[in-house]
Amino acid sequence: MANYRIAYLPGDGVGHEVLEAARSVLDAVGFQAEYVPGDVGWEFWRKEGNPLPERTVEILKNTDACLFGAITSKPKEEAAQELAPELRDKGYEYSSPIVGLRQLFDLYANVRPCKAFPGNPLNLRDDIDLGVFRENTEGLYAGVEFHPIPEQVSKTLAAHSPKMKRFADKPADQVALSCRIFTWEGCKRIVRAAFEYAQEHGYPSVTVVEKPNVIRETSGMMLRAAREVAKDFPKIELRDTNIDAMCMWLVKNPQDYGVLVSSNMFGDIISDLSAQIVGGLGFAAAGNISKEYGVFEPTHGSAPKYVGQKRVNPLAAILAGKMMLDWLGEKEKGERIEQAVAQVIREAKVRTHDMGGTDTTDAMARAVAQAAAG
Repeated sequence: MANYRIAYLPGDGVGHEVLEAARSVLDAVGFQAEYVPGDVGWEFWRKEGNPLPERTVEILKNTDACLFGAITSKPKEEAAQELAPELRDKGYEYSSPIVGLRQLFDLYANVRPCKAFPGNPLNLRDDIDLGVFRENTEGLYAGVEFHPIPEQVSKTLAAHSPKMKRFADKPADQVALSCRIFTWEGCKRIVRAAFEYAQEHGYPSVTVVEKPNVIRETSGMMLRAAREVAKDFPKIELRDTNIDAMCMWLVKNPQDYGVLVSSNMFGDIISDLSAQIVGGLGFAAAGNISKEYGVFEPTHGSAPKYVGQKRVNPLAAILAGKMMLDWLGEKEKGERIEQAVAQVIREAKVRTHDMGGTDTTDAMARAVAQAAAG
């Protein structure tokens, strides 16, 4: 029986509670692993000026995969105010540790299965089965931003784009710029990952969700890449639609779609919308993956107001554990977890607060663990 080393990063708030729940279910299916705890999150930003210490990065470099809990993130000015007094005005600038991990380890695919479990009172409808693929390292979240815009940057942009000229004469501190950067390689590999997933899981279509009629260069590159990749998968239909229309169609006819693929920000939007129609963030697990490494997480936040109350639904974290098992090749154990979740939801004997019940985080975890253990 394989033994694994798993980086264990609970992070902030309820991250600790939901990862403990996920571990109990992993134990129930006989997953043999050493969990290596790591420091990440707001506490380490406040005390050290770094929410992702290098010692934690080293843990990930020496493990097979990572279970990630939740983090607290705040705007730039608010984050700076919460630094320890001795660290203020030292040039520290907050950046999200999960975004940092995605870029450091080139975890280019954010994969979000959004499947309705029959019996869940929060489902929009019971026949929804979506796979959302979000490019994870480029786009608007690449972190190439300016405020104020350096004079040289402003002049160079104005020289190459007439549409920049109306901004170039404004005071530098009154203009902010965030760059939406796509690469041909980045577009092709996320689309290919989406098609491979569709092929493996029997989805009939892959839909590219962008806005090439307005954001012509970047969204246009994604669509061109998709058309090229699609030639290698003749049995899978390639569709494309605009992000705004997709939000409408997901609410109106979600059953008509299979795998969706998009850039970083648009993918962020449609993955949360897709999660809501199958129950909300309490059911939303994600894998941040490459061929070499994977970080698996529930996508809800740290929910500080619920810390210690055991109110939060742990199913997202439990399903993140299931995704980790699949990625590690432990598919039989992963299938047992998914079937156990489906059974507990269908039987409706245990329901957390978000589902209209009164059961605790731990009670839901115990129910799933018992069902998974058989």
